Amino acid sequence: MTLEEAIKTALDYETRVCQIYRKAADSTLDPTGRRIFKMLGDDEQHHIKYLESRLKQWQDTGKITVEKLDSTLARINLIAAEAEKLKKPMQQPDRTDEKQMLSKALKVEIETSNFYEKMVGELTDEGRQMFARFLKIEENHINAVQTELDYISGSGYWFDFKEFDME
Repeated sequence: MTLEEAIKTALDYETRVCQIYRKAADSTLDPTGRRIFKMLGDDEQHHIKYLESRLKQWQDTGKITVEKLDSTLARINLIAAEAEKLKKPMQQPDRTDEKQMLSKALKVEIETSNFYEKMVGELTDEGRQMFARFLKIEENHINAVQTELDYISGSGYWFDFKEFDME
């Protein structure tokens, strides 16, 4: 896959997941859940803008410069704090829609992460460098979404650690 094709494919992934988060933020009734979906959507929108600028640079010059790519997503500790606030409210009403949205988002985040991992293995130089940073950010997104999904589902897990045991 060429670098241009990789950037265009990455744009497709980022756009898909951004749309999922935007829709979830618009339809979620809980303010904390809405805020988390908005943070994730904002981060994906930041990725889209970054990738669009790299694509334009590539098309104009045949080269890209790998500029620093920060995640606008709050540190995982903030996500944990927000999820803690959700614990009680999320246990009361039916949250089937939110669970479905999170499950869909998790699936796309994992697909996106797998694509970035593949690009790190296939591309060279700037392409590898750029996608390695995206891979790290997507791993954080997967953790954040899984954390939210675990809380809403009442799975008993918190950041992959079992909170309680019935035995």
